[in-house]
Amino acid sequence: MGLYRTEFLFLDRAEPPSIEEQERAYRAALDAFPGGRVVVRTLDGGADKPLRFLPTPAEQNPALGERGLRLFRRAPEVMDVQLRALATVAVPELQVMAPMVATAEEATWFARECADKGLLDVGVMIEIPAAALRAADVISQVDFVSVGTNDLSQYAFAADRGLGAVSGLHDPWQPGLLDLVALVAEAASRAGKPCGVCGEAAADAALACVLAGLGASTLSMAPSALAGVRAGLAAHTLEQCRTAAQAARAQPSAADARAAARVHLPGLARLGL
Repeated sequence: MGLYRTEFLFLDRAEPPSIEEQERAYRAALDAFPGGRVVVRTLDGGADKPLRFLPTPAEQNPALGERGLRLFRRAPEVMDVQLRALATVAVPELQVMAPMVATAEEATWFARECADKGLLDVGVMIEIPAAALRAADVISQVDFVSVGTNDLSQYAFAADRGLGAVSGLHDPWQPGLLDLVALVAEAASRAGKPCGVCGEAAADAALACVLAGLGASTLSMAPSALAGVRAGLAAHTLEQCRTAAQAARAQPSAADARAAARVHLPGLARLGL
């Protein structure tokens, strides 16, 4: 499984990439994972990823402004080209998801736009606490969800992810963040739909076990972390992972959550992880 962040095709350009250029890029990504699932995140512009061809008015809080799906809705012609390009190269293993979805209404709109283009395996990212709190409503409109832990942490703790002074609040072991992930995973499980986790949180083998225990069905991380995470997961049963997740959520701090989880994950020490 691979996650394709398509904004890299759009950055530092005076004009958006043509449909032909996008088709080539998406086809190359699919060819790199023959028979494997590829999740494509639609354009996540705005905030820390400004687009020259689609400028936004000056915003005092860009992370809270027009970005992700919000920007997509303001520029339907850009969205139309991207979705048509994806539909042209689509294979059964292709999944398409939208970033920065706040409400079930937004999820419904995106799913409908995708269906109109012939894209049928459609999901959204859960990065906004309101979407996590109403996860059941959001999930009912799509085929899968993926929790973006980096932005979810930023919005949940009111802490700019690019500001070093508040970086301590972005520890992915924060029990409050684990609670939000659990809400989403539990809603997805009840709906019988997959719930993935994006961001580098899962690169920590211990946290990967906890996320699996919370109900995450897929984890995204840098390739360099795969071996350690795979070994950590293989060394434990799902029941051990669930127990570790419960122990972590019961703690008052990130450090306590990490320590409590590891007590129930003895295989990590044996592996030197």
